[in-house]
Amino acid sequence: DYITNNLSRKIMGKMFLEHPGGTRLYSCAKCSTVLTNRANLLSTRFTGSTGRAFLFKKVVNLSMSEKQDRIMLTGRHIVRDVSCKKCKSRVGWMYEYATEEQQRYKEGKVILERALIAEINGIEEI
Repeated sequence: DYITNNLSRKIMGKMFLEHPGGTRLYSCAKCSTVLTNRANLLSTRFTGSTGRAFLFKKVVNLSMSEKQDRIMLTGRHIVRDVSCKKCKSRVGWMYEYATEEQQRYKEGKVILERALIAEINGIEEI
């Protein structure tokens, strides 16, 4: 089984997906489940195992792995891999803890790897 973030829930065995709204959305490249929107994008200047990666302040519809201790380009971090809640495809990771003070801004934020997500049009808000 998997650990879900506090935004996901199961009621009577059915999985309910969240929708962040917005005119530009980021979704799982494999199953098109919406994960976040452009308003939550903090930076496009990150690198993941598949290449370019984006830092977001809020992402929904994720499953998370157990905490892992990783040495990354910017130092030692405690992270969790994150996967699409619907299809279980890995899409990036979440920063739990940064050992270096100047990296602490990443804590609680999510990296989505560009190759594993799609950017799609949302709905114009009235």
